[in-house]
Amino acid sequence: MARQQTDHLFKLIKSLTKAEKRNFKLYANRIGSDDNAKFLSLFNVIDKQKDYSEEEILHKVPEIKPTQLPNLKANLQKNLLVSLRLSAQGSDVDVSLRQQLDYAKILYNKALYRQSLIMLEKAKMQAMKTERELLYFEMIEFEKLIESQYITRSLENRADELSLESDVLNQRLTLAGALSNLALKLYGFYLKHGYVQSEEDQLAITDFFHENMPAFSFDKLGFSEKLYLYQSHVWYYLIIQDFLMQYRYSLKWVELIKNTPETLSANTELYIKGMNNMLEGLYFAGDFGRFEKGLLELEAFAEAHQGTFTKNVELLFWYHYFIHTINRHFMTGTFTEGTRHVPKIVTFIETNEIYLDNHMVLIFYYKIACLYFGSDDYKNTIKYLNLVINYKDAELRSDLQCFARILNLMAHFEMQNYELIEYLVRTTYRFLSKMKDLHRAQKEILFFLRRLPSLPQDKLTDAFCSLLDELKLLRKDPYEKRPFLYLDIISWLESKISGVRVQEVIRQKQLTGGFEIKKRSIQT
Repeated sequence: MARQQTDHLFKLIKSLTKAEKRNFKLYANRIGSDDNAKFLSLFNVIDKQKDYSEEEILHKVPEIKPTQLPNLKANLQKNLLVSLRLSAQGSDVDVSLRQQLDYAKILYNKALYRQSLIMLEKAKMQAMKTERELLYFEMIEFEKLIESQYITRSLENRADELSLESDVLNQRLTLAGALSNLALKLYGFYLKHGYVQSEEDQLAITDFFHENMPAFSFDKLGFSEKLYLYQSHVWYYLIIQDFLMQYRYSLKWVELIKNTPETLSANTELYIKGMNNMLEGLYFAGDFGRFEKGLLELEAFAEAHQGTFTKNVELLFWYHYFIHTINRHFMTGTFTEGTRHVPKIVTFIETNEIYLDNHMVLIFYYKIACLYFGSDDYKNTIKYLNLVINYKDAELRSDLQCFARILNLMAHFEMQNYELIEYLVRTTYRFLSKMKDLHRAQKEILFFLRRLPSLPQDKLTDAFCSLLDELKLLRKDPYEKRPFLYLDIISWLESKISGVRVQEVIRQKQLTGGFEIKKRSIQT
């Protein structure tokens, strides 16, 4: 899965909305610099390009010399950012607060100290209301500078008040920093390794979690500290596969933002991420009722706020919405119906390739492959699995790549590519060993698939039943249940034994809570 390297300016221009492009052109015409015509021409050429090409720029704008291009690009990018900042003043809390702080410094530089303090006070009130502690702290420090150097007589004992205010906020920021560091490290562990694979792993991650959890009094926690605390717990419980607790802390995360509506506009992406983790916990826990309710809530939120979404938030929403739409089809066994979403998802990936990270794209391709496998379209299953298997960085979601290889084996078996099975088993075995991801469930599956083509016809049903019984036992082992989170191999085996399509097996389980296996004679 090759990801092209793209010029930063090109990416910035491609991210602009029609309104932002129009505002930039109006802004550029107002500033009237000597380079105005050149960088507007540069903007127009890049805007129309499908792929960035400096040769095309120099050909279409001959007045730009090769030696001038780097400076013109830098100038264009600077002016684009200024224009975007002007556009964001009314909609982005951080940009608005930063601007007010800048205005206060301008007044300070003009020796208008009282006016500067008035501006700071207004900005501080907004920062406090929206829980922007870092900016609030910067404002306090600037206010201390003014009060310490100039006798403004703004308030008696103001020095003591400011010192106390600064100390309290500094303590909060230190705690928030420790909690955010813990959350980030846990998330990084999950991206690289996935779930715990042994009791030793679980003890290690649990020790790490508790050793790095700072001491705190919950009653004294502010918005940011609570948010990072909940995030840390979400990643921890996800890694140890306690999906009910993952759901509970994700719900706390979501409700924290919902219950402080003044922070919602500034934390929309965090709200969507919280909803994603809540839905993920419900999906793995198999709670379809609450999952369905949560997905509808996410849809309703987008409908109510999509007009205010930034590009970042828009990408985040559609990514998680598509993922959980696929998960819904997994839960209900409607795989064939789910494949109808694939063209929209592929268009989304291709349209936003320069913005989506590799982790997101890998998950999309794996889940699309699973959709096709469940709908008996093994050719497309293999097509999308190869995009995962052939990805150059094997350590990024190595767990995903391991199970992509197992599913690939199953798809080739279904296509009766028996001459490939032994080779694929060997290469898959080597890869899983290299990634230290070879456990009993994987070994049983690989051994089974390797000997399956050579089994006599009258032994096939018994072989499937034997593997099914073995895997049902392994699924109860907390460190052997990982394959069943990536592959519903139990339902696949039940479908092979009974002769019912795998999506029908899953659908019956979802509707009735179980599936009655009726053995049949298996033909290959």
